[in-house]
Amino acid sequence: MASAGCHASSSPFVRGPPGTYTMKTRRLTPFWIVFMELSLRKYPARKGMPSPTQEDRNHQREGKGFLEQGLMVRDTKRLWKHYTKTLHFKLDILSLIPTDLAYLKLGMNYPELRFNRLLRFSRLFEFFDRTETRTNYPNVFRIGNLVLYTLIIIHWNACIYFAISKFIGFGTDSWVYPNTSKPEYGRLSRKYIYSLYWSTLTLTTIGETPPPVKDEEYLFVVIDFLVGVLIFATIVGNVGSMISNMNASRAEFQAKIDSIKQYMQFRKVTKDLETRVIRWFDYLWANRKTVDEKEVLKNLPDKLKAEIAINVHLDTLKKVRIFQDCEAGLLVELVLKLRPAVFSPGDYICKKGDIGREMYIIKEGKLAVVADDGVTQFVVLSDGSYFGEISILNIKGSKSGNRRTANIRSIGYSDLFCLSKDDLMETLTEYPDAKRALEEKGRQILMKDNLIDDDLVTARADARNIEEKVEYLESSLDGLQTRFARLLAEYSASQMKLKQRLSQLESQMTRRGHGFSPDRENSEDASKAD
Repeated sequence: MASAGCHASSSPFVRGPPGTYTMKTRRLTPFWIVFMELSLRKYPARKGMPSPTQEDRNHQREGKGFLEQGLMVRDTKRLWKHYTKTLHFKLDILSLIPTDLAYLKLGMNYPELRFNRLLRFSRLFEFFDRTETRTNYPNVFRIGNLVLYTLIIIHWNACIYFAISKFIGFGTDSWVYPNTSKPEYGRLSRKYIYSLYWSTLTLTTIGETPPPVKDEEYLFVVIDFLVGVLIFATIVGNVGSMISNMNASRAEFQAKIDSIKQYMQFRKVTKDLETRVIRWFDYLWANRKTVDEKEVLKNLPDKLKAEIAINVHLDTLKKVRIFQDCEAGLLVELVLKLRPAVFSPGDYICKKGDIGREMYIIKEGKLAVVADDGVTQFVVLSDGSYFGEISILNIKGSKSGNRRTANIRSIGYSDLFCLSKDDLMETLTEYPDAKRALEEKGRQILMKDNLIDDDLVTARADARNIEEKVEYLESSLDGLQTRFARLLAEYSASQMKLKQRLSQLESQMTRRGHGFSPDRENSEDASKAD
């Protein structure tokens, strides 16, 4: 990859015009050719080894290989067979033709002999694409790429300018490169810096260069100005896009703050509460807690979501007593239900007597168990502590029921994980054994703390039995009603079919003249009476 970048930035005039080579340069030429040839031996085509395509590289994690029917193939023979069918193989073969050897006979004044090396330039784009995907600083990397592309274009344009000057003649007019016979313009460094300076001024549309004189000079300058305008537009557009991407999260967050401010002003919220709200938002932004995890992970498949949740939350969930020794499947389901929650200084997480609908695990921060006056502290909870796990299980016989038994208040800013009762019960419906085990663990904890009332358990059991009987009777009644409705529907359908059948029989008998007609019988009885 470095070799591809080196060839991409090579200049066609780097060795200067004819007659400018010193004896030292001629002595170094063979060594330079040998060095370049050795640097090419790492390429797969030169070594007889395949090089995976960009599509293959996106899937492989290490080594060389390609995907076939979803499986990574690393067998050397199959790799070579696959590689020889790709376009990269043909380009690599052409780029590896040792055209440098012609320098030994023709001299170094024909840099165009090495243009076949530029066929590997696509490797540089592949490297940039992969690195941009993997780096943690994509915006910085994009800016670096943009600067590099700009420098390469300026470099190539400088090379073309020097080549045109050489073709027209050095020093023949004010536009071309000055006469190299002058000592100050004969040095290689001056040739390159002067050409690079001219190229930079032209492509950036700054101007201030000698005006062209000949038609070919005018044509080249016009093309350069057009390219410069495109480069300028590209730079402005890319930089603007990068800045927008870098500030996108900040702009979205600021919009939320502005809407909250407008709402508080409209509702005439007190200054103290407004200050607390603004400080809470400041804390979220300063600690990078503004990311919506569900929104970020929504594009991932369920399996990867589960793996990320396990990696982040599983150790935290295992610290809870009632979830220790639970089966792995249940824990995996529960970690997906955990939600982050942030509390400000002085916020009550729960109050004594409140209905317990969530349990909490402290990720970071300190919470105090306080008296009803909100000042007296009984104990301080820190990272890794948890509370509320018993109330969401609704243990039978608990003296407190599903009510909170203490006031818990945040001392500073606190980050917690929250698991709701609804999410827990929804998960436990698929794990009935685990549900019974959790309830038993919770009951043992309550018994240890003397918070179980046996009479209440019996009373609730009796009430539960009555409720079960009522539910059974209701379900039985519903079943009977359903059966009766079905039988009634079947009876009505049978009656309808019977009537239709009788009507069809009467119609057939009437057509044959053997039918029985009530009107005819009545007329015969009347004639007999007469």
